[in-house]
Amino acid sequence: MSVFGDLREELRNLCGDGGEFAAGDRFLTEREAAERFGVSRPTANKALAALVGEGVLEFRRGVGTFVRPDRLDLDLRQMVSFTEKCLVAGYEPETRVTAFRTTTGKTAGPEVAGHLNVGPRGKLIAMTRVRLADGDPVALERRHVVRGHCEDLTRYDAKGSLFGLWEDYYELAIGSVDQRVAAVNARPEEAAALAAKRGAACVEVTAVGRLTGGEPLWHERTLYRGDAWAFLGRLAGPGLGRPAVAEFVEE
Repeated sequence: MSVFGDLREELRNLCGDGGEFAAGDRFLTEREAAERFGVSRPTANKALAALVGEGVLEFRRGVGTFVRPDRLDLDLRQMVSFTEKCLVAGYEPETRVTAFRTTTGKTAGPEVAGHLNVGPRGKLIAMTRVRLADGDPVALERRHVVRGHCEDLTRYDAKGSLFGLWEDYYELAIGSVDQRVAAVNARPEEAAALAAKRGAACVEVTAVGRLTGGEPLWHERTLYRGDAWAFLGRLAGPGLGRPAVAEFVEE
């Protein structure tokens, strides 16, 4: 293996479980890495850059290089519950229901009512949930559900996986989810709910879920902490005739 390859492996072994530097720790500088392993600074720079490219490290302008915290993967190509995502990633999932009530299309507003195809008097369930991984708030979800599809849904039910409940208890077949993704800054109350700094970088996913027949079931606006999630997707090649999975919009 080359000097560069050897150094990259040595630096990688310093990171994460069992390493000298835990997730979130400030890592060696270019000069420190060069002196510690007896290599040139350009070689050290190249190895550090390679680990940044691999997602092992992250560079923060004006601050330094840090071991990248473990992040949850949100695959925009699949309908997977938050609970399942956490368990697969080795985290303990938790949901705090901070609001739960019956409302109407009029109260929800024209945008939500239009997406859910309900009139001003149409009954909806409105809920707000904070999703946690190992006790750390990572997502803030505001969701409206067409009440007619799950009349007896309770606040207690909302503490668990809604996907599982809809499919197993209500025998609803979810057919599709349309999603719009935008980069946003958390408002003060949102940052507080996510235990983040005011104006923290977040990813907002606005979605409408439909049953297999096309009838809308829910509308949601979920705010994901930018430092806690990695977003996965796949784009179709030109001329293949397949629609993109999501529309990415920076605001």
